[in-house]
Amino acid sequence: MCYYKFKKTVQEGDNMFINFSNHRYENWGEKQKEAAAMWGEAKDLPFPYVSPEADERQIQETADQAVKDIMELKPDAVMCQGEFTLSYAVVKRLKEHGITVVSACSERRVTEELLGDGSSRKMSQYQFVRFREY
Repeated sequence: MCYYKFKKTVQEGDNMFINFSNHRYENWGEKQKEAAAMWGEAKDLPFPYVSPEADERQIQETADQAVKDIMELKPDAVMCQGEFTLSYAVVKRLKEHGITVVSACSERRVTEELLGDGSSRKMSQYQFVRFREY
C-alpha cells in the first residue's frame, strides 16, 4: 500500500476545501468548482492507492496518516472519494474532528454503440449535480 504525502503551509483564517480524491480540481466543471468555493479555496490531496491485499490494520494506519495530513491543512470541508474501506475510515475520523465531509453527486449518462464486429462500446459521461454530506 502506498500513501502520497502532501504538505502546504496554510495561513490562519484561510478557508479551505480539500479534494481528497484522484479527480483533480483542474479537471472539474465550473458548476462543481463553484459549489466547492462555498467552503473556501480548493486544494488537491491525492487519494492513495490501496492494494486489494491490504488488511484492515493497513487500512487503519493509512486512514490515520491521511487524517493527520488533512487536519494539518485546517480544512473547512473535505470531499472524500476513493477505495471504499479507506474512504469510510477517513470519513469517520474527520467527522469525529467536526469536519464537514462530502461526496460529489453526478448524473451518469451512458450511450452504447454496436460495432461492426458484433461487439459493443459503452461510454459514460458524468455531469456534476451537487455535493452531498456524509
